Amino acid sequence: MRPWRTLYLIAWVVWLIDLGTKVWAEKVLSSRANIEVIGSFLQLTFIRNSGAAFSIGTGKTIIFTIFALGVLIFITRYASQITSKGWAVVCGLLLGGILGNLTDRIFREPSFLQGHVIDWIQVPNWPVFNIADSAIVIAAVIAMILTIRNIAPIKPTEQS
Repeated sequence: MRPWRTLYLIAWVVWLIDLGTKVWAEKVLSSRANIEVIGSFLQLTFIRNSGAAFSIGTGKTIIFTIFALGVLIFITRYASQITSKGWAVVCGLLLGGILGNLTDRIFREPSFLQGHVIDWIQVPNWPVFNIADSAIVIAAVIAMILTIRNIAPIKPTEQS
């Protein structure tokens, strides 16, 4: 499979899983207190987040929306040039995560382009997060590994 196809397949799967779990969380968790899955280690806690990770920039949703749109455009613009399968995975996870949270920011309350992101997974000493956030963090870890291993996203062309 070509790297760009891998990228879009991963993005699509991440986006669908994120969307499905947020719909589920809103239906099941929004009217309940924390649900302990593995004691206090893993709990399900429904929140609406108007900021970014760690609730940074609470109330500045429009800024994160514009930034996410810019990253989305950048990835889709350069997706066909990626030659590394690893970097295709990174970009697919990143794109899927961005699409997941961007969908919330565009379509959820309180208003268009300023919606709150649904977060619902809680572990100790960490902010409540969602599948999209997880995909973005995993993408960052893989990107660091690829960078340390000096694996470029695009194979350099030989000049004559």
